[in-house]
Amino acid sequence: NQQSPGTSLISQRKIAVSFRHSALLNIFTVSLQALQSLQADSASEARLKEQATSLVLVCLSYDFVGTSLDESTEDIGTIQVPSSWRTLIEEPATMTLLFDVYKASSPPLSNVALECLVRLASVRRSLFASEVERNSYLARLIAGTCDMLRLNQGLGEHANYHEFCRLLSRLKTNYQLSELVAVDGYQAWIQLVAEFTLTSLQSWQWAGSSVYYLLCLWSRLISSVPYLKGEAPSMLDAYVPRITETFITSRLDSVAAVANSTTAEDPLDNEEQLQDQLESLPHLCRFRYESTVTFLTQLLDPAIAEFNHCTSLPPGSDPAALNIVEGRLTWLVYIVGAVVRGRLSCSSAEPQETLDGDLAFRVFQLIQVMDTGFHTLRYAAESRQRLDLAILNFFGNFRKVYVGEQAMHSSKVYNQLSERMGLHDHLMVMNLTVTKITKNLKCFAQCDKVVEASLNLLQDLAVGFMSGKLLLRLDAINQTLAQHTPEHFPFLNDYANTRSRTIFYATLGRLLFMEDSTEKFAAFMAPLDTLCEQLKGAAGGDPATFRKHAVKHMLIGLFRDLRGIASAANSRRTYGLLFDWLYPRHMPLLLHTMEVFADDPQVTTPLLKFMGEFVLNKTQRLTFEASSVNGILLFREVSKLVVAYGRQMLAAPRVTGTEAYASRYKGIWIALTVLMRALSGNYVNFGVFELYGDTALKDALGVAIQLSLSMPLEEVMTFRKVAKSYFALVEVLCHNHMGVVAACDSPTFAHLARSLEVGLRSLDVSISSQCAAAIDNLAVFYFSAANPTVGETPAPGAEALARHISAQPALFPDMLRTLFDIVLFEDCANQWSLSRPMLSLILVNEQIYGELKAQITQTLPPAKRDKMEGCFEKLMADVTRSLEARNRDRFTQNLTVFRHDAKA
Repeated sequence: NQQSPGTSLISQRKIAVSFRHSALLNIFTVSLQALQSLQADSASEARLKEQATSLVLVCLSYDFVGTSLDESTEDIGTIQVPSSWRTLIEEPATMTLLFDVYKASSPPLSNVALECLVRLASVRRSLFASEVERNSYLARLIAGTCDMLRLNQGLGEHANYHEFCRLLSRLKTNYQLSELVAVDGYQAWIQLVAEFTLTSLQSWQWAGSSVYYLLCLWSRLISSVPYLKGEAPSMLDAYVPRITETFITSRLDSVAAVANSTTAEDPLDNEEQLQDQLESLPHLCRFRYESTVTFLTQLLDPAIAEFNHCTSLPPGSDPAALNIVEGRLTWLVYIVGAVVRGRLSCSSAEPQETLDGDLAFRVFQLIQVMDTGFHTLRYAAESRQRLDLAILNFFGNFRKVYVGEQAMHSSKVYNQLSERMGLHDHLMVMNLTVTKITKNLKCFAQCDKVVEASLNLLQDLAVGFMSGKLLLRLDAINQTLAQHTPEHFPFLNDYANTRSRTIFYATLGRLLFMEDSTEKFAAFMAPLDTLCEQLKGAAGGDPATFRKHAVKHMLIGLFRDLRGIASAANSRRTYGLLFDWLYPRHMPLLLHTMEVFADDPQVTTPLLKFMGEFVLNKTQRLTFEASSVNGILLFREVSKLVVAYGRQMLAAPRVTGTEAYASRYKGIWIALTVLMRALSGNYVNFGVFELYGDTALKDALGVAIQLSLSMPLEEVMTFRKVAKSYFALVEVLCHNHMGVVAACDSPTFAHLARSLEVGLRSLDVSISSQCAAAIDNLAVFYFSAANPTVGETPAPGAEALARHISAQPALFPDMLRTLFDIVLFEDCANQWSLSRPMLSLILVNEQIYGELKAQITQTLPPAKRDKMEGCFEKLMADVTRSLEARNRDRFTQNLTVFRHDAKA
């Protein structure tokens, strides 16, 4: 059932479907019979039983309809068992056998049997002959799980426990609440499941990630209550409030347990598991929301009061008790945040908004004292950092519901917040949020998690047009725009936060450019101006001084900051402001840095990435006036940087092994990307360089080609980013600079052309399409040169290309053969892209095309040869010997029919 290397997905599915029809049911039947006989024989070996049960499992896990592409997830969808399996699946003995195997064994056999039952619980609804059979089937599942819960057999084994939780979760996923309620033993079952859930929640150290499935079960049960019809009671009222309260108290109890233990893992540190559990919590909490809010406030109030009391502690006090309080508040804030977010999926009931305000008030109350008194000495403590992460999570959830474009501004929440603490509207809440974010950025310089979470929240706020405009009305934001240097935000000095600088300045840049004010831009850039002048002074002095660690750190920070600002300049006007600031005053600093630090990737990577962003013509921002030479000047600077870097790389000793990517290939692919973006930005008339004898273009292309040749092709294909950058550049060269490609020496041209053939087979569709476009440009250029229009001057490079092709006569035929192999025998998601070079290659290789048709036909079984010959005839039907757009489109349509008929 797994795809074999070298076999296309379509071929694999044909094989899988054939196997499903001819053999799989027989194997499943034999596996059940073998398991039954082994189960009846008390003397049988456990190993044999395990093999038989595993065979049952792989039969049930078969990809029946070709949809299970992701095997990394534990969650399974509905199993599309064929109708021919109906008798075996409906047969009561099948399910009874697996329950018996479970009861009579221990792991790993018992949990494999449970996995089989999870699959049986996931069988599609339409398999059953009628609702009667399906309800009987469900009744057997309910009865079997009831017995397991009543006897508590084997559930002390973690492997069994985990699979059993999945089994319970699948029952609600595959069946409606109304169907469950209608089963005779439902009330006993729901009671047992509730008790099992309560026990699991209290055993948080042992239950781990399995609790997620139980919470999902209860969440789905609650979600179905509005659709429940009839008089049969769901019994959820009796159990859900207890489960909700037990979840909350067990998480709070875990804080003290972790503090008193040296081995227990803190559930707050497992972010993925934490988010999974919080995802299901809103449904449970909002089921009986008033009682839940009362319960939460009874826990929040004393915890906040104790936290307030600690404000007045003298420095040096024992923080043990405060650690516990902070841990408990962290859980409560996470829970409140999740509950508030759950408002999005609830019907708009005003009482619930009032209750949301009740909870939110307490969190905002906590925020007001977090940065006062003794708490200002706690920023390095882990428990305090976790609390701040929880606060940021709460802000993010509250914003989604009650702040911004889609928020409910007149909500009852603001009535509560206004009465209790003067937060009248969402603008005041945003002010509180931004004040907390800026405080975090100033105080948590050593904690990259808090810095990153704070910046991500600020970025989310700035991305929305309305929320961005609101931010500009806040004093805290305007102060940050005026004072954004490391003196005001110490996190900028910490090397661990270097990556965060780009996000910080991208967000500030976005806010700055919303107002489009030249004066504000100049004021914002003034500190960076000062820094650049300082660095220029260092550059003009002793070279050893310029290479000092302090200067190096300043350069890295500068380039990351500029990259963030450049990414935010999305319009012609804002880009012009940045361009005029950078050129010509500060460009020499960039070139000098590249010449001095070319051997140091820590400096060259941020410098090249900044240039890659700066030359990218996104949203047509690089559109200069008709009389402006800025595009040409920009390219000349890019050329100097790429040439300086490239020559140093080419002169440096080659690095192999694991260090090669970090020290060499990474910088090369970024440099090639910079050049590719400058070449394809459509803001430079490249003919000017040759006309006026400027070697900027020639030098940059020469170095780029040499850098490309310095990387072995197998290494290029190994690293995806390197491959994408290399093939994107080659495509641009073949599209706009064919004269340069044709002027290469024979080995260089052969390497470039053969690499395109290798790239066609890349699993990355974008790379395959780029290679196809480059080959098409080569073939079209050659075809046009070989068939010139009367009176037309031959294009530069036409003769050189003709010499290359005549020296390597197998080049184009091999490319055409590769393309036919892909179209006929592999999955190609980019058939349209592949069809374009095929016609060009056929027209320049008409004789070879005839031979290729014969070769492909001969590889097929004799019975299929006539059919393939007919397909080839249809392929060229109504296709003329030209490369006009209409003719190419007709060939593409014919190729679609050809591929379909040939594979049928």
